Amino acid sequence: MHVAIAGNIGSGKTTLTRLLSKHYKWQAHYEDVEDNPYLDDFYNQMERWSFNLQIYFLNSRFRQILDIREKGKSVIQDRTIYEDAYIFAPNLHAMGLMTNRDFENYRSLFELMESVTEGPDLLIYLRSSIPNLVNQIHKRGRDYENSISIDYLSRLNERYEAWIHGYDKGNLIIFDVDNINFVDDPEHLGEVINKIDAELHGLF
Repeated sequence: MHVAIAGNIGSGKTTLTRLLSKHYKWQAHYEDVEDNPYLDDFYNQMERWSFNLQIYFLNSRFRQILDIREKGKSVIQDRTIYEDAYIFAPNLHAMGLMTNRDFENYRSLFELMESVTEGPDLLIYLRSSIPNLVNQIHKRGRDYENSISIDYLSRLNERYEAWIHGYDKGNLIIFDVDNINFVDDPEHLGEVINKIDAELHGLF
């Protein structure tokens, strides 16, 4: 069983990954932000480091997928390879922060990786408003995220919605995290788990 959680920066992906991993006894695969050698540089100088960062994430995510396939265990993944390719990289390209040459190189590499991988059995999308994202980003206090602009988050949100609207890789559940507090409210977490259970039982 491969379950993945998708959502914008600050939507609660990592937290929900941890909670569901604990509940279902699934192995958790987290996004590599702590040891990522490019994040600080990227947020300080996006145009210079955008391609490097996106290649790093693409490599990291592809390795996760291969590891998931090889071990054959039930896994929950914090963010997908599709978000890199359909949201973050195209957004940087559209903003003029990644050159045409680099973007085409990136897309070509992703398409090669995608040709030998499958989508998750279940995708959970965490939908969030911009004010909620900003609040969560400030609350966790990562220094390198201080420079993220409202405009950048808004552009990402638009791309997330477009991507989810056409998502066809497998089963999908959408949670509106403006109205769900699965961190502090056990009842809300219970509602999330019940919906996932209903979806998972349909997969078997």
